Amino acid sequence: MAIQSEDAFIQKLQRRAKLMTAIALIFNVFLASGCIFGSARAQDVFLPAFSDPHRRVQAPPAQDKQNLRFLTSDDYPPFEFVDPQGALAGFNIEVAKAICEQLQATCTIQPRRWDNLLDALAAKEGDALIASIKPAAAGNRAIFTEPYYFTPARFAAPAGDSLDARPEGLADKKIGVEAGGAHEAFLRKFFPRAVVVPFDSREKMMRAVLEKQVDAGFGDAISLSLWMNETPGCAFVGGDWLEPAYFGEGVGIGVRPDDRETRRRLNWALQKLDESGKLTEFYLKYFPVGIY
Repeated sequence: MAIQSEDAFIQKLQRRAKLMTAIALIFNVFLASGCIFGSARAQDVFLPAFSDPHRRVQAPPAQDKQNLRFLTSDDYPPFEFVDPQGALAGFNIEVAKAICEQLQATCTIQPRRWDNLLDALAAKEGDALIASIKPAAAGNRAIFTEPYYFTPARFAAPAGDSLDARPEGLADKKIGVEAGGAHEAFLRKFFPRAVVVPFDSREKMMRAVLEKQVDAGFGDAISLSLWMNETPGCAFVGGDWLEPAYFGEGVGIGVRPDDRETRRRLNWALQKLDESGKLTEFYLKYFPVGIY
């Protein structure tokens, strides 16, 4: 039974990878024809939708414009960082500002040390965490909105290489991965015929890919995209892998467990930002090498 279950799960992952590749190709056709957006940068990037278009979140009452105090960190680029002028900047910061505009609320965005964020929320020093904290890391100290981005895993290979990034296609291929984490565990379980080559850092892994010491690398798509943006020569191959048991269920905004009203308001704002294209605009700005 265990073998059948594992085989069935691999087949599900394969079907999803094929579907995502097909969707990406369709989007690229629209992008190339100028039907969606107009920038050259957008033409090379698959543009995801972050919310369910059939899901309807109740709008906050028109008079409900309470202030919002966001808590974040300032040392996790491109999500949160201090720009050369000394101001907070980054993907999460722009999302927070856009939420405030959507809700017509007066907002503040306060930086805290990463290890103090949950304590600050519990102490009511802020109303919402927008700092790329995953629900599993927060435990029962926060509840979260619907995800506004995901952290998929992907394969990266030397640019121009044609690699079949499915379990059967990677049989006997050398695949680099950071040692000891969820990505290595995922590879060993669902790509049993690949030759897994652990490295003690992402930098060493990707250098090995670039120099063709391994056939591909496997890791967090966000980190890999940032590395490839700064170090040309590699590209993503195959689809994205989003198995929640290994890579989480996406990243949302955290609020105190008893503050479901703020979560509802934030969910409504996030859906409106997705529908209007603002989330995609921020995604293209901070992730020029698409992660999906």
